[in-house]
Parts: sequence; C-alpha cells; structure tokens
Amino acid sequence: QTLHPPHRPQMLDSNLSNLIKRNSELENLMAKLIQTCQHVEHNAAHQESKLTEECDTLINIVQQRRQTIGTKIKEGKVVRLRKLAQQISNCKQFVERSSALIAQADQVLKETDHARFLQTAKSVSERVSMATASSQILIPEINLNDAFDAFALDFSREKKMLEGLDYLTAPNAPNIREELCTASHDTITVHWTSEDEFSVVSYELQYTISTGQTNVVSLCNSMDSWMIVPNIKQNHYTVHGLQSGTKYIFMVKAMNQAGSRSSPPAKLKTNSQPFKLDPKSAHRKLKVSHDSLTVERDEASSMKSQAQDRFGSTGNYGVTGNVFIDSGRHYWEVLIGGSTWFAIGIAYKSAPKHGWVGKDSASWVLSRCNTSWAVRHNSKEFPIEPSPHMRRLGVLLDYDSGSLAFYDAAGTQHLHTFDISFSQPICPVFSVWNKCLTVLTGLPIPDHLEISDPHD
Repeated sequence: QTLHPPHRPQMLDSNLSNLIKRNSELENLMAKLIQTCQHVEHNAAHQESKLTEECDTLINIVQQRRQTIGTKIKEGKVVRLRKLAQQISNCKQFVERSSALIAQADQVLKETDHARFLQTAKSVSERVSMATASSQILIPEINLNDAFDAFALDFSREKKMLEGLDYLTAPNAPNIREELCTASHDTITVHWTSEDEFSVVSYELQYTISTGQTNVVSLCNSMDSWMIVPNIKQNHYTVHGLQSGTKYIFMVKAMNQAGSRSSPPAKLKTNSQPFKLDPKSAHRKLKVSHDSLTVERDEASSMKSQAQDRFGSTGNYGVTGNVFIDSGRHYWEVLIGGSTWFAIGIAYKSAPKHGWVGKDSASWVLSRCNTSWAVRHNSKEFPIEPSPHMRRLGVLLDYDSGSLAFYDAAGTQHLHTFDISFSQPICPVFSVWNKCLTVLTGLPIPDHLEISDPHD
C-alpha cells in the first residue's frame, strides 16, 4: 500500500486554515468575555453606590419622621398637662373656699342663741347654695380617660416593605397572544401576557405596516416608521384608524424603573372593508334580502325572457355594493347559491346603470353562462376553467397596485388577474339571471394570497 503524498500537504493546509479560523473566533470570544467582565465590574460598583445613596435617603426619611412624630407627642403631652393643671388649680381653689365655708357653717350650727342663729344662718345658707351651684360652672365635667393612651405607633406595613427591599431587574419580555387578538377593517385589538406582571410599571405598544420584508430584525432596528403607544397599564390595547386589508407588525415592551424588554414581533392584519348590497341600485327583476347580503332573481320570469335578455339588448340584471373604493386592498367572497348564470366583478362609479357589465371599458367581471366560464372587460372575453363544483368565489382588489384577482375561495385555485390602472373610484357589482348570490364581506385577506400575486 502506498500513500499519496500530494494529499497530505493539502489536508494539513486545510486543517491549519480551520485551526487559524477557530483560533481567531476564540480570541474574539475571549475579548468579548473580558469586556463583559469589565461591564460587570463597572455596573456592580454603580449599583453599590446607588444602594448606599438609596439607603441613606431612607434613613434620612426615617429620621425626619422620627423628629416630626416626636414633636407631635411632646406637643400632645404639653396640651394635655396644661389643661389638667388648670383643672387641678380650679379644684384646689374651690376646695379651699368650700372648706372655709363648711367650717363657718359648723360654727353657725353650734350657735345656741336662737335669735343670733337665725340672723347668721340665712347668710351662710345663701353662700352654701351659691358655692354648690358655682362648682358646676367653675369645674366642668372632667375627662379622666384622656391620659394620652389613645395613640399608637404602627409601623408594621413599613417594616414589611423595608424587609422586602431588593434590587429591581427589567421585566421579562411579554408575549403577544395572536390567537386572542381581534380585528375589524380599521382596528386591531392586541392581547399579550407577561410572566412577571407585578414588576411591570407600564407597557409600550409599537406597530408598523408589514412591507413583506423578510428580515424583521433589521426592520425592528429602524424605528423611524413605527407608531408608539406609551404608558399602557393593562395587557391589551385597541389600535384605531388602521388601513383595511393590511398586515401590521406589532411589538410590546414591558417597562419598569430598571429597564425594558420587548416581545418577539407578531404579524396581525385588519379585515377588508365591509359592505352590503345596495337595494336602491338593484334591477326591478331582482330581489335583495332584508340583511342586504343576498340577491335573488325573480324566478317568475320565464327562460324565454332570460334568453331574450342575454342575447338581446334589454340590459343587465345587476346590483352594486354600497361602497366606492379609491385606495387600499380589499377582499370579499361570493357564495354561488345554485346559480348557473351570473357575473361578479367591479365597475367604475361612472359606469352606466344596468349596463351589461364587462362589455364596456368601465367594468371587469368573471361570468358564468351555464357551463361556459369567462372573464370579460370591454367586450373582450377570456375563457377560464374553474372546478365545476365551485361554490365560493374570492375577489381580491388591490386599488393602489392596480390589480383585480379572482380565486376559487374553497380550493384556493387562482382563476384570473386583471391589471388595471384605476382612474376613478370603483364599486363591487353583481349580476344574476337565475337563483341567487350571497356576499361575504369584512373578511381578512387569506394568508396564501399575501405570499403570492399570480398573474395570467
């Protein structure tokens, strides 16, 4: 057996190259670790200094409160003692006077001379009555219970708070719960959860229109185009005034005094603009339901009259939606209620009323005539081949980009896309020659239509 020398230098060269690369990576990692150590040292010193400062502040507050409350105790003592001293003085004076009066009255009672007794007893009796009455005035009712014992020093709550003192860290990143979020055509309600809600002072909601940029991280780093809603106290928020049929990126930031952390970005979208059928626009041979979502052909008309209408010039059995659209993306669906003869699409606001949709330059439709399917604009028809059992048609209108696309909404099959340079507001249009059609509006644009934009 022989070795192949040419391979050995090549292998050594390859291994050496890998070793040099790995060595360089480890050196970079080591430099980052050393830098992190320096940051830890600096931050710890800063935190220790801050701790001393904060504790000194607390001690100063306690000392100030001690002085204030101590002053209150001294003032309370002085007021009570002054009042009690006055009452004692009053009692002493009265006792001295009443004792002298009692001694004098005893002398009168011992008088044996009846005439002299009557002479002095009347005067003494009046003075005793006056002294008895004045005792109620000079010495009012004394409160012996106010011994300054109805006073308590209750610092139990403060002690508990002081025992719970700790350093604060930034709250964990919240998490947007997409399954709980809801939307209308111009609002999105965002719900999120946080693992440590009690340490969160407030939340901040950030959002921007999703441009389809795959690198969300770089989009998040450039915050120029982001809208910010600060100081949210609950874990949900409704954003108003959004564009219909539009996808947005949302992030939630949990904040406290120590800092903040942001949730992973979440993509949420508004629904399409809702609309109904306008009964006033309906042909006299059509019937619009009470909820204005279903249009039905008056089946009393004969097939002969239908054929005459189809191939003659009596016009189109149509009804329009009750909106005019001049911007944005919009999606709606149509349930084909057994109808085999209909047309669905859009028309300019200026299109002739009950004109044959698709036969002029102001309307674009997808139509079915029995087994024949076609898309039509300006009298030009292109045959299409949807599933014969298609029961739900999806219509995606992007006014700003100038496209109108039709899909089998159940099977997700793309049927046709018109490229249109819109020059006027447009209106959804529906024609039905037999059975009925029902519109479904205010829907979100399906995810699979966000990814691709197929054209014929």
